[in-house]
Amino acid sequence: MLDLLGHSDEARIGEIAASYATSRSEADADSERRFRDLLQALPAAVYTTDADGRITFFNRACVDFAGRTPKIGEMWCVTWKLYLPDGTPLPHDECPMAIALRQNRPVRDVEAVAERPDGSRICFMPYPTPLRDKRGRLVGAVNMLVDITARKQAEQRMMLLTSEVDHRSNNLLAVAQAMLRLTKADTAEEFQAAFQGRLSALANVQRLFSASRWTGANLKTIVEEELRPYASRDGERIRIAGDDVHLPPTLAQSIAVALHELATNAAKYGSLSTPSGTLEIRWATNDAEPLVLHWSESGGPRVNAPPTRRGFGVGAIDGIIRTLRGKVTRQWKPEGLVCELSFPEVAA
Repeated sequence: MLDLLGHSDEARIGEIAASYATSRSEADADSERRFRDLLQALPAAVYTTDADGRITFFNRACVDFAGRTPKIGEMWCVTWKLYLPDGTPLPHDECPMAIALRQNRPVRDVEAVAERPDGSRICFMPYPTPLRDKRGRLVGAVNMLVDITARKQAEQRMMLLTSEVDHRSNNLLAVAQAMLRLTKADTAEEFQAAFQGRLSALANVQRLFSASRWTGANLKTIVEEELRPYASRDGERIRIAGDDVHLPPTLAQSIAVALHELATNAAKYGSLSTPSGTLEIRWATNDAEPLVLHWSESGGPRVNAPPTRRGFGVGAIDGIIRTLRGKVTRQWKPEGLVCELSFPEVAA
């Protein structure tokens, strides 16, 4: 057939073939350009290597991820230093990308830690995947690095919170068991009322802990919550004075129980048992005694002598103060009880 074509026809065929080759080359270049633009737009760090592990491409997210600008031709990874999750150094020639190329297989479900030149670290999961030509021969690999730092931090916070909740629940159960064992009453009704009141005091302070994410509670809030049932509308029956001191959980819980016992005693026998009775609570902090709380009753039944019966409330307060290495003093004045609680440790 070519014998039938003239010279001009052969030249025309050559021009068409050259034009086709040029168009295809331009199409391939355009396709590769669009592919690289797509990789640059991805928020995840993506890079490629040749079959020997030399970096051939990296997107802008790799720079942000690694905290540095990698160099084309570097080996294995765009990061500066690598570590296993337990902190053991991970040589680059043993990193997941090196394994994927050496074993000619994708590597999944592994975690690593990358260190930037400034010393900051990132927890991440790599996804190295071999690249092969049409004949199935290994020509390189592509890797995507997914930052999981936020997830790992959330997991650590959850573990700490779980441990704290476990500790608090065990402590709370121990306190409840002690209250149950030591609560005394002449009748079942009196026992129920006394025990329920003490549990309510614990529940109130636990609610405050929950609101503060278990960092503690404010002393003023504890005092106000515990004495709210006894307050008058004009606010004159109970006077509270003191800065709003933030207490760590153990101290806050102990003071809540102590205040409940003092309030219960005052409601039964002291100033809160009569309409004319008043109560003043004030506290202060200083270098000698970081926290000193004064409880002063007046206007209730006249006190002729200190009580001879030592109830659970007195024992609970004394036990709490001793546990916290604090001190308690009581004065049974004719006008009412004056009690002072001091605690050597306040800081959370």
